[in-house]
Amino acid sequence: MSLAPSLMELLARARADLRMGVPVVLTGGDEGVLVMAAETGSQARLQRFRREGEVDLVLTARRAETLKARAYDGDVARVVLPRRADMAAVQGLADPKDDLTKPMKGPLTTRREGNATLHRLAITLTKSARLLPAALVVPVSDPRGVALRSVLTRIDAIEAAPYLLTLARLDHVVSARVPLRAAENARLHIFRPEDGSDEHYAIEIGRPDRSAPVLARLHSACFTGDLLGSLKCDCGPQLNAALAKMGQEGSGVLLYLNQEGRGIGLANKMRAYALQDQGFDTVEANHRLGFEDDERDFRLGAEILRRMGFGGVRLLTNNPAKIAMMERCGISVAERVPLKVGENPFNEAYLATKAAKSGHLL
Repeated sequence: MSLAPSLMELLARARADLRMGVPVVLTGGDEGVLVMAAETGSQARLQRFRREGEVDLVLTARRAETLKARAYDGDVARVVLPRRADMAAVQGLADPKDDLTKPMKGPLTTRREGNATLHRLAITLTKSARLLPAALVVPVSDPRGVALRSVLTRIDAIEAAPYLLTLARLDHVVSARVPLRAAENARLHIFRPEDGSDEHYAIEIGRPDRSAPVLARLHSACFTGDLLGSLKCDCGPQLNAALAKMGQEGSGVLLYLNQEGRGIGLANKMRAYALQDQGFDTVEANHRLGFEDDERDFRLGAEILRRMGFGGVRLLTNNPAKIAMMERCGISVAERVPLKVGENPFNEAYLATKAAKSGHLL
């Protein structure tokens, strides 16, 4: 077996590099580009990018819409970066925190010719690195040589495509008894994705019958709600209410998925909160940041349930998207069990937006 990293390992390395501000090289056929995350990039590296040619700032169509820039490539926009623009200007375009105080950011010119495949991959990587979905991209004539000379991670877009669409295999690492306030007969299972991303957890209450639908909840991690008791959301009360109900019934499975902030990460979630303080609702805030309403992957929950031997659930949820994904992944939903708890004066607008714009059954 070769000691060289696999493509999946290279993707994990690329995400880590982008988080540190280190560029990566993407190739596709005869084309190649240098990519640097807008959020973590440096002025010195931007100047080095300019020596290769004309630099594009790639944004999602959501962010481009806020900036009144045309997204000719559908889901992404390739903004031609002005020659005088420094990293402060780049980050001003990528981060909406100062949109209201510094609204004059254009007009912006976007490309409509050429292939945007590598640019789209650059956005996918920045999202998966939990960074702002914005990347600096410049074509290079010798991508393999650039990668070798500068010791940069190189990703082949054609080879990477299947990995980016397929859910990484989850390995069961360990399980142990953890008595809880809600249920003393609880076990915690740890599942680790083979792609090096965040681990996910399953809290099993009692000994649920694998031949019958299990009372289950897919709960996305919420540091502010679950740990700090934040009143801006209903996550903490939902977590505690779900465990309490499972304890009362004597069995159940709560899947704790590390997809903070609907899959955008804690830092971006706090950016969304700051935008909410400016008057935007939770969906509008995500869009201004460049994200979709919900970036979570509920296939993770279905896969963990399957690995644990469950084929059907009574799902504790107000979110129809979770039900739909369970069914698509082969986990039958025998019943939707409503979970309406935690409303307070601080989250009334948030819950109303989830119902009106995200279809939550509240």
